[in-house]
Amino acid sequence: MSKTSPQFKQTGWDLSDVIAAPAGEPLAMLTAELETTVSAIESMRPMLSDDISTADFNHALALSEQLATIISRLGSYASLWFSEDTQNQDALAFQGQIEQVTTEAQNRALFLPIWWKTMNDSPAARLMASAPVGLRYYLKQQRKARTHVLAERDEQIINIKDMNGGNALTTIYSMLTNKYKFKLFADGEERELTRDALMTYVRKVDPELRAQAYKELYRVYADDGLVLAQVYKHLVRDWHEEQVKLRGYSDPIAVRNLRNDIPNEVTKTLLRVCRKNAPVFQRWMRVKAKMMKMDKLRRYDIYAPLSRTETRHTYVEAADMVLDTFENFSPQVAAAARRVFEDNHIDSEIRVGKRSGAFCASVLPEVTPYVLLNYTGDIRDVATLAHELGHAIHSIMAEKRSIFTFHSTLPLAETASTFSEMLLTERLLADNPDAAVRRDLIANTLDDNYATIMREVFFTLFEQQAHTMIRNDASIDELNRAYMENLEEQFGDSVELSEEFQWEWVSIPHIFYSPFYCYAYSFGQLLVLAMYQRYREQGPDFIPSYLNILSCGASQSPDYILSKAGIDINAPTFWQGGFDYISTLIDDLELDLNQ
Repeated sequence: MSKTSPQFKQTGWDLSDVIAAPAGEPLAMLTAELETTVSAIESMRPMLSDDISTADFNHALALSEQLATIISRLGSYASLWFSEDTQNQDALAFQGQIEQVTTEAQNRALFLPIWWKTMNDSPAARLMASAPVGLRYYLKQQRKARTHVLAERDEQIINIKDMNGGNALTTIYSMLTNKYKFKLFADGEERELTRDALMTYVRKVDPELRAQAYKELYRVYADDGLVLAQVYKHLVRDWHEEQVKLRGYSDPIAVRNLRNDIPNEVTKTLLRVCRKNAPVFQRWMRVKAKMMKMDKLRRYDIYAPLSRTETRHTYVEAADMVLDTFENFSPQVAAAARRVFEDNHIDSEIRVGKRSGAFCASVLPEVTPYVLLNYTGDIRDVATLAHELGHAIHSIMAEKRSIFTFHSTLPLAETASTFSEMLLTERLLADNPDAAVRRDLIANTLDDNYATIMREVFFTLFEQQAHTMIRNDASIDELNRAYMENLEEQFGDSVELSEEFQWEWVSIPHIFYSPFYCYAYSFGQLLVLAMYQRYREQGPDFIPSYLNILSCGASQSPDYILSKAGIDINAPTFWQGGFDYISTLIDDLELDLNQ
């Protein structure tokens, strides 16, 4: 077991590695550096032509990296501080102040990336050939957006519009939803809970507690449902007006595909294969109902445990378990994860006002990533710890890259996180020879695969539909009906649905914060299912190629990085392979059920 994990207490994090303090000299020095860097970039405007020297071009690149570094420090501190407590007025004011300062700086320097994206191909090729090798893919990728770039003044106006428009709306959404308190009657008393604490009850043995938790969740969201849905409608209209009408993208999801450097056809193939395989998870729901001696699962029951014994783990036990799992796989991986603890970059406490859920924030290549958890002690929280540390490991493996390329694109960003969860599951299976325990672990794996693949794909399908409906002036009632139809297609006749789930979509932060983000989870999960089979076949020989994928960051396209590992994301058969593996897990449980 890890020798150091007992010292890892469940606490907040230390943001001083980002900025020493959000006021006084530390902030003043950084904002002064921001001004100096922007002024230096502005002084290069007269040099920007097809004939610019390679030395001047590379100097401009270095200044751009410096500007991105300062803006990331400022913006990350603001975001992380606000996530600690979304009701903190000082954090909120600081976030507004930083957004104003960084938007102004970006607008002043905006001419440089516009020039690069829109210059002629021949001089661009000359400059790219002279650029640092590690930045050439980034520069090429930037130019892919050339047909979507607007005039400098228009781009500046859009940045200002985003600050006071879309960004402000998502801040309001966060402030509203993260202050919610939920009431649940359990063990003879009424409890007031955060969302994360409430959601632990949807995995409880007691079916009435599961139902009560979901009903309370959507009762609270429904109380603000009209407001939250209206926020979403404005965000969607803003996305369409800018990205499709002004920038000329073919459709709303194409924006995300270009940012992810995933061809539109690959995304279509992924969504099509997943949609076709909805019956695989419908079959799992029917098998699970039989295992639970139920005629049919209710939507309240899809994450219900098979066993009546609920396993709890202290935070120290969870840290021990996860770090030991990583150590057995690769000491290099374990060392990266341990660094997050040792640098006190984890906020794991449960607090009212704290942002719900979990995330990993990679600020800069040289700064240990930050992890936010809401750790309650159930086995899913242990898996979440492994997942978010996987993200941190991914960033640390790529820390020698530029600020522009160390953070992988979204589809590959789930690789290390999902792989880490699978390592933990394998470890738990190995540690528990008991047939009933193994059955529970496999069932949990199937539940997680449903949540990460099918649920996320159907969120994306709903987003596509909702964007079209909102452009056609759909009412909120119509959006709710469309979401219920989405659930009906997803579950078929395998699950009994209740009306309160019509409000589920307004409770999903990703569709507000990052349109079409969700398919990246499905991409990552199916990818890792394939990679993990290779690990089983190759053993330790697999590890160097895996770590190489992580170390690439975003220095090449996902297609290129994966093709070097023998993976073809263009082939429907690749995506189908993940579902075939899932089907074998269901076969095993069904065989056990029938014996």
